[in-house]
Formats: sequence, C-alpha cells, structure tokens
Amino acid sequence: MGWRTIVITGNAKMEYKLDYLVIRKHEGTARIHLSEIEMLIVESTSASLTTRLLNELIRFKIKVMFCDQKHDPISELVPYYGCHDVSAKIKQQVNWNEDVKESVWYSIVKEKIQKQKWHLLLREKTKEAEILDGYVAELLPGDLSNREGHAAKVYFNALFGMDFTRDAINSTNAALNYGYGILLSHFNREIVSSGYLTQLGLFHGNQFNYFNLSSDLMEPFRIFVDKQIYDLNPSKFGSDEKRDVLLSFTKSVIIDGKRREIPAAIRIYCRSVFSALNSGKTDRICFFEDEL
Repeated sequence: MGWRTIVITGNAKMEYKLDYLVIRKHEGTARIHLSEIEMLIVESTSASLTTRLLNELIRFKIKVMFCDQKHDPISELVPYYGCHDVSAKIKQQVNWNEDVKESVWYSIVKEKIQKQKWHLLLREKTKEAEILDGYVAELLPGDLSNREGHAAKVYFNALFGMDFTRDAINSTNAALNYGYGILLSHFNREIVSSGYLTQLGLFHGNQFNYFNLSSDLMEPFRIFVDKQIYDLNPSKFGSDEKRDVLLSFTKSVIIDGKRREIPAAIRIYCRSVFSALNSGKTDRICFFEDEL
C-alpha cells in the first residue's frame, strides 16, 4: 500500500505509463510510481485523465476522489470487486446476526463517545467530559436511547461554542465536512477491498446513502479530523486549509500493540470488525489507544 496523498489543482493532464502516474502541467511534467500513492484527490474540474489510468488506479487499490467547482469532494472511484471471494463475503454480510450487529454498534458508539471525552479532557473541558462519561454508562445495545446524538451535541458545543450546530454554513463545518469526506473514502476502500458492500450498514440504513456501512465504521476515527479542525480554528476554508486538513491522516496511533499510520490502523480496525461480525465475538474489535 502507498503512503502519499496526491492533490491535483489547476489545469492538468494525467495518464498512465509503465506503472507511473504522469502529470502534465504548463510548468512541467511529474512522474509518481503508483505503488507510492495511497490517495489521489482531483481538486480541479480543469483536469483530465485517461481511462487506462483509472483502470490502473483501481488495480493498485488507490483511492480516487473528485471535487466539484467549489473544490469540495463530490464523488469517488469505487471498484465493483474488492477481492476474489466477494460473492461469499456478501452472503456473509446479508446473514450477519441482528443481535451481533447491535452489539458491534454498541461497541462502536461507546468507543466514539469515549474518544470524544478524551478529546474534551485534552482541551480541559472537564465538565462536559463528565457528561459524556454519564452517557457511556447509559448506553443500551444498538444505542436505542440515542446517547450518541446527545453526546455529539454536548461535544461540539464544548469545542466550538453553544451557538454551533452541524447544519450551519460556516468555515468550521466546511472543514469538518471535508475531513469527514476524506475519512469516509478511506473506509469505503477498506470495506470494498475486504469484499463487502458499503451500502448495507449496521445502524445507518438510508436508502439514498451508498456508504451506510462506512458511515457506521468510521465513527471512532472522526476524532482525528475534530482535533485538526479545533487546532486550525479556520476563519475561512480554501486550498491552504484543505491541505492542513489532510494532515489529519498523516499521524500514527497505537493499535493491536503496534504504532501504525492512520490508513493502516483503519485497515486493522475494519478487518477486526468483520471478524467480530462473522464470529459473533465482539471482543475481537481492535480500537486504537487514546494518546493524551
């Protein structure tokens, strides 16, 4: 797997040659070996690329995201088949036990709220962190009492002010949405690579959402985007801020006893969730460790 995130801006022509991504711009030509690339973000609507390149990007399992005229993520390249036994994996997914799914979702929500509490403690928001601790104690299987939603309100108000709401149009939400979009894309790749469908979620079940399962699994990892946006405190959200948000994914964490970069941690976590869902043993889920 690669480690580089390539962002394409302005007028550019991209093509494939001998396992290299070739980028031609007015100021010159750049060549990057596909094995080095973890993600390609085409931020410009003035860029073009060949279908041969698209096929090779899929073959190398490189995540590709496309942006609109406002430079916001609007779509991504997702392969039909992620592994050799995809039909068997989909049958497994359709037959996942409902009680096990509720138990896995409970574990994910619990971990997410605990990560939010950890972040609030990092920012010396002790009172709000204690409230989230109470929500963890009140969690039910499947989060039937919606402790996740209550925790989110307390959490975001503590970080960004009592007037802050996630549906408001401002630079903070623009930055959060951009970061979450990149994070979602990472999870889409891991789910498809493992042979499962992103559409069939554990909790999320919107018929218009192609990425219900990704939306479920990504929850504990949102903390990395949250931390970056809080530190940035953006008064505007442009190209420079977007590059700063991408730094969220260059960090490393402890997971399964070893220090890993975030994309690798996502891979380990996703595979552990699938193992738990298939075996019914929810203690197999590997979460990354808190780092105060």
